[in-house]
Parts: sequence; C-alpha cells; structure tokens
Amino acid sequence: MRFARGGDIQVSATSIAMSTVTKTRPAALRVAIGGFGAVGRAVARRLDEGIEGLTLAAVSARDRDRAGQRVAELRHPVPVHSLSELAEVADVVIECTPAAVFTEVAEPTVRAGRVFMPISVGALVSHWHVVDLARTHGARIVVPTGALLGLDAVRAAAQGEIDSVRMITRKPPRALAGSPYLEQHGISVAGLDKPLKVFAGSAREGARGFPANVNVAAALGLAGIGVDRTELEIWADPTVERNTHDIIVEADSVRLELHIENVPSDENPRTGKIVALSVIAALKRLVDPITVGT
Repeated sequence: MRFARGGDIQVSATSIAMSTVTKTRPAALRVAIGGFGAVGRAVARRLDEGIEGLTLAAVSARDRDRAGQRVAELRHPVPVHSLSELAEVADVVIECTPAAVFTEVAEPTVRAGRVFMPISVGALVSHWHVVDLARTHGARIVVPTGALLGLDAVRAAAQGEIDSVRMITRKPPRALAGSPYLEQHGISVAGLDKPLKVFAGSAREGARGFPANVNVAAALGLAGIGVDRTELEIWADPTVERNTHDIIVEADSVRLELHIENVPSDENPRTGKIVALSVIAALKRLVDPITVGT
C-alpha cells in the first residue's frame, strides 16, 4: 500500500485503526411481566416511557382480554402471552403474580436460563427447587429490595456473624383482611379500634400465612440469617395509614435499627408504591454502567 509523506501517513494510519474497531451498543434487554396488577402495570408504564438498555417485550395476566385493553393504552403495545410463554420472548421475566401460580412463571423462566425477578419472595421460599433449577440451567434469580430499607447492610452483616433479626410489621386492617392465616385461625380484623397482634413466628411461617403482605420478611430472611431464624410479628393497626416495618439486627459488625413507612398503592393497599420503583431500580442495575450498593 502506498502512503503520501508527512501528515498523510498519520491520517491513513488513523483510518485503518478506525476501520478495525467497531463500537457497538449492546442490544436492549427484553423484559416480560408476569402479572398485570398494580406493580406490573406501573413497571410496564415506566418501560414504555423508555429506559435505556431495556425494552418491554410482553405481559401476562389471568384476564387476558382485560390485559389486552390495558396494554393498548401504552405508547408501544406488546403481546399478551401465557405465563409459560414469557421466557420464550424475553431475557428478563418479572413475576408479579398471586403466589398460587408462582411456579407457572418461575419454572419455565429458569429452565430457559433467563433472569428471573420474583416479587413473591415468600413463594420463592416455599418453592426452593426453583433455585436449584436456576443453578442447573444457568439462570439468575434477582430479588428486588422491594419495600425493605437497609437490605444491603443486612447482606453485608451476614458476611460476618448475625445473632438475631427481628421484624415488626404494622398495617391498616384492610391491608391484612382475607389473608390465609387469619381465615385459618378465625381472626377478624374488622372494626378494630386498637392494634391487634395477629401473628408471631418465623419469617417463613409469616410469608406462608400472609403471601400478599410480608414478602419483605422473606427477603430479609434470605439476605440475613435465613427465614427460619428471622423473627416476625404482624399487627393489624387501625392507627396507621401506611405499611410500617421496624427491623432490629444484632451482629458482630453492626447494630441496625430500621424504621420504614411505605405508602400503600392506590390499586392494592397490600402493596406499597415503592415496590414497583424497586423493580425498576433492579432492572436498571442490570444495564447501568455503574451500580451503587453491595
């Protein structure tokens, strides 16, 4: 190859270098949402508005016709699939379903080697084989922080020795009404004029008895000393308007006292508004060039 002298040589060399280096932006992660209630719809709206590196690919819901009507309101409507089909069209599948159908979305997702993001952490604890399947098939399970403050600090403390973790949850009675534990034990929260302790036990037992209310307790257990050693109290409290959690962690490295007041979702008082925002933050963590927190 013939080059001119002087500056022309530099220009030619630069041109060759530029031709051999191609800068490409990674393809956006395709996100599917299983369950199109308060949390699922809020996450879908944010994805539809646009988040760099992420794109909404599909949703699923029990009432597919109604979900189709809601999806049509988005700027970029997406298909409505069955829960088992979501992993076929997405890289990340978010679970926002009732606990009873958790495995319908969890198992196909991890078998396909996708990123699985469960909101029903209590259901994950009850179906631990999903974690084993994820390990076998190279999937990742990413649990969002949800309504829980300080989860990173608890995870850090767990790298040392944690002596005890205690969580006290207070919710307006209407947010607890209809929970399986209350119905099984004949506990009524209607017409309360003062706080009533409705449960005391482990985080595992609490998540099983209140599947729509204390996923935060299950997440706390997974981050710390386990769901069986994490102590939980649940109060139906007519004096509070927000879902409130007090957590005390005693460890060799730190003593944590955390107080959280979550604003209930307008659509579902059992769920705080922060839950959908936590899912969005967890999604962004998958694609952002910098992440903050352990």
